[in-house]
Amino acid sequence: MSASITALGPVAHPYTRLCAWLSRISLMAAVVMLVGIIVAVQVQVVGRYLFNNTPTWAEGLALQLVLYVTALGVAVGVRDAGHIGLESLAVLLPEAWRQRLELLIHALVAAFGALMTWSGWTWTRLKWDELDPMLGVPVGLDYLALVIAGVLIVLFSIEHIVALIRHEEVVPSWN
Repeated sequence: MSASITALGPVAHPYTRLCAWLSRISLMAAVVMLVGIIVAVQVQVVGRYLFNNTPTWAEGLALQLVLYVTALGVAVGVRDAGHIGLESLAVLLPEAWRQRLELLIHALVAAFGALMTWSGWTWTRLKWDELDPMLGVPVGLDYLALVIAGVLIVLFSIEHIVALIRHEEVVPSWN
């Protein structure tokens, strides 16, 4: 491993630092949203069982936050190689073919992220004028989670492609 492999060190490439920062911010936002889910569900339970009056916004907020936590988690999983891979097949290949296969996989994941972004944006625009009856916010916010995750997946896949070409390693953001 060369000195430039450390994603957060002084010799890290600016794009790697940007992706590591985006990944850490996504993780922190997901943790805050998880706390929000817990609070919303607790408000719902307390309202139902203690006051016999369930707040309508609590369930809607929890569902909304679940969408965003999942989207951010998927994107960070792509960057930190937490997604399902064909490791057993790849290790059997010669080094040159292994790198080609990994490049292909990251290119396909980037294409999937681009498709997620495009379709999510289409649905966000189509549903923006509809209001969620429980929260009073645009229904398009549900689909905006796909856009955010898709953009992050594309960025993180490009980071992996560049790292493979440079014979470097992407260091997980929690290191």
